[in-house]
Amino acid sequence: MSDAATPTRHVEGDTVTGRVRGVWRGEPGAGGSAAFLGIPFAKPPVGALRFAAPEPAEAWEGVRDALEFAPTAQRGDPGVTLIPEPSVPGEATLNVNVFTPSPRRSDAALPVLVWIHGGGYFAGSPASPWYDGRSFNRDGVVTVTISYRLGFDGFGWIEDAPSNRGVRDWLLALQWVQDNIANFGGDPSRVTLAGQSAGGGAVLTLLGMPAAQHLFHAAWAMSGATADASAADAQALGRDIARRAGVAPNRDALARVPEARIIEAQTAATRIAGPGGISSLLDTGLRLGPSIDGDLLARPTLASLAAGVGADKPLVLGAADDEFAMAVAGSAKILRWVPLGVLLGRAGLARARRTAYLEANGDVASRGHAAVLGRHVSDRLFRTTVVRAARARGTAPTWVYRYAFRSTQPGHVNDAAVHCIDVPFWFDCLDADRVEPLTGPHPPQDLADATHGAAVALITGGAPGWPAWSASPGTTRVFGARGGPLGHVIRDGYAEVHPLL
Repeated sequence: MSDAATPTRHVEGDTVTGRVRGVWRGEPGAGGSAAFLGIPFAKPPVGALRFAAPEPAEAWEGVRDALEFAPTAQRGDPGVTLIPEPSVPGEATLNVNVFTPSPRRSDAALPVLVWIHGGGYFAGSPASPWYDGRSFNRDGVVTVTISYRLGFDGFGWIEDAPSNRGVRDWLLALQWVQDNIANFGGDPSRVTLAGQSAGGGAVLTLLGMPAAQHLFHAAWAMSGATADASAADAQALGRDIARRAGVAPNRDALARVPEARIIEAQTAATRIAGPGGISSLLDTGLRLGPSIDGDLLARPTLASLAAGVGADKPLVLGAADDEFAMAVAGSAKILRWVPLGVLLGRAGLARARRTAYLEANGDVASRGHAAVLGRHVSDRLFRTTVVRAARARGTAPTWVYRYAFRSTQPGHVNDAAVHCIDVPFWFDCLDADRVEPLTGPHPPQDLADATHGAAVALITGGAPGWPAWSASPGTTRVFGARGGPLGHVIRDGYAEVHPLL
C-alpha cells in the first residue's frame, strides 16, 4: 500500500495486546497517512468459539505485521454489491484496519471515524479500496474499519448459542477502539460511527442500544437497512437453516457442518424469488440480521429511538433517490405494458394508497413504469426508514439528506441515483477502482468535496453544516440533483414517501 514513487516506510504502533507494524503512505509531513491492516480485536471464531460470543484477542510477543488485509467473514464473491469488497480467506476474521495521519502521537487526540460495511448482513468486506481512510486522514480524522461475522454465523438463531453474535462483534470492535485508538493519534471520546446499507442499519441499531452508548458519540447512517427480526421469526429461520443443513439446531451439531454447507442452506432459506418474494421482503424486511432477543435488543430500533435512547448523540441520515432501481431496470421493456396499479399492487401497495403515491411521484412516473417500481422498492426498504427514524428522534439533534446524483454509466444503473452511489463521494475516493462503472465517467469532484466535507464537519464539529430536521421537521439537504445547485436545502425532502407512512 505504499506509493509507487516512494520506497515503503514501515511505522509501528502499540495495542493492548502487542505492537504492530504498518506502512506509511506519502511523504512525511506532506499529508500522508499510515495504514495498519488486519489487527485482531477478537480470537478467531472457529473450533470451540464457533457460534460463541467473541472473546478478546490474545496478546503476542514481538512486532506483528499489519501490512495486509486479514481474513474476511465474506467467502468468495456473492455478487450482490456494487462496491469492490474483496474476500480474503482464513479463520481470523474478526479484525480492524486503522488509518491515521499521526501514528506516533498518542497525544494527538484527533477525532475518530469507525466505518461498518454493508452487504445485507450476509456479504461485504472491510477490505474495500473505497474504505481507505486516507482522505479522512488528510482532514485530521483517524479512520477505523471493522469486520463482523455475517449470515448465519453472525445472526442465525441457535437454541443454545448467544444471540446476535454479529452485534456482539460490533460491540467488541468498538471497545477495541476505546482501548487502543489513542495510541494511533485518536481521541476515544470523539468517535463517530458510520455505515452504509446494512452498515447504516448497524449504526441505527447501535444508536438505539443502551449497551452501546458509551462506545461512540455521533453517527451517520447511509441508506440504513435495519432487520429487527422478531424472536419468533429468527427462531423459525434458524430451525429452517438447520433442517436444510440436515442437523439439529444446536451448537454441537451445527459446528460440525462445513461452512460452505451452512452458506448453501442459508442462501436457500432466504432466497427472494418472483413478485411474491419482493412483496414479502418489503413487508417483513431483512430476515437474517439483528433480531429482538430480549437481551442486547429488547425492542425494535425505532421504538428505542422514540424512547430517547441515543438522544444525546448527533445523527445524520439519508438515502439515495433510486436505491434499488437497478433491480428492475432490466425489465423496463416488459414492465411498461403492465398497468402501474397492478405493478404496485403486486409489490404490496394497498389500492387506497396508490393514487396518492403516484401523484407524489409524478416526476418518477415520467421516467417509466420500471422507474416507479424501483422507486417504490427503494422507498419501502430505505427512504421511509429515514423519515421514521428522524421522526422517532423528536428534538434530538438530527440532520437529513437525499442523494440525487444520477449515474451516467450506460446499463442498469444509468439515469438513477442507485444504491452505493454516494459512498465514493463520501469517502472522496473518485479515483478508486470500480467507481466509474457505478457513477459514469468523470464523476464531479465538487460533489465529493461537498459530501465528504459534510462528513468531516459532523466528525470534527458535531454538525454537518445545514439546518437540522429536529429543529424544523422535513428539512433536507439534497446532494447532486441534476440541473440544480450542488447541495441545496428544501423544506420537505421526503414528501414523496408520505403516502407510505
